[in-house]
Amino acid sequence: MARWLIVLVLLAGPMHAAGQISREAEIASCLVGEIRTWGDGRDQRAVAPQLLLVYDHAGAPPWITAGQVTAALDRAAAAWAPCGVPVQRVASAPPSPGLVRVQWNDAGARGDFGQADVGARTLSLGPAAFRLLRERNPKYPATQTLQMVVSHEMGHLLGLMAHSRRCVDVMSYYDDGKGHRCSARSMSLLKSVPEYRSELPTACDIQRCQAANGNAH
Repeated sequence: MARWLIVLVLLAGPMHAAGQISREAEIASCLVGEIRTWGDGRDQRAVAPQLLLVYDHAGAPPWITAGQVTAALDRAAAAWAPCGVPVQRVASAPPSPGLVRVQWNDAGARGDFGQADVGARTLSLGPAAFRLLRERNPKYPATQTLQMVVSHEMGHLLGLMAHSRRCVDVMSYYDDGKGHRCSARSMSLLKSVPEYRSELPTACDIQRCQAANGNAH
């Protein structure tokens, strides 16, 4: 999960309905030439032909329930399904290349809301980042941030190593820290919605995932 996300959610205000229809249309479609990345990685096949997610709730912030996290995992898995790589949450599983441990671990999250470690097969969520969000902006919907983080990091495990330059994509960076901004079909619309990035994979995210895993139509 990119470093900019912490700053964004701490400063953002309440969600607004402004521009929702056009934003949803951008989420649902991927026009020719819209798939662009920051070039900060090279997409590859998923860590395994099938991912099995085992969730450990130990260390989670007390206001985030196990049910909220498992619901976010299930929702992300269902949304990524068109990629063609099955993702399933299970209570337990023997060690295998597709076993991914989902945990609350600040070291694993590297100071951010979340981090996928492709080599270690882990998806770490950051308790400290969620605590800071609650302290700085208690009215901000933490479940929305949780869903976005889970969906984003699951995308890395599915092989999307580069970050998107399309603002609405769940795999996006808003900027690269060097003065370059992401793109949107309407930059004025981008400014009207505090969190433009989708909580779930967009049509462009799915197309990239299909291409990375040899499932493009």
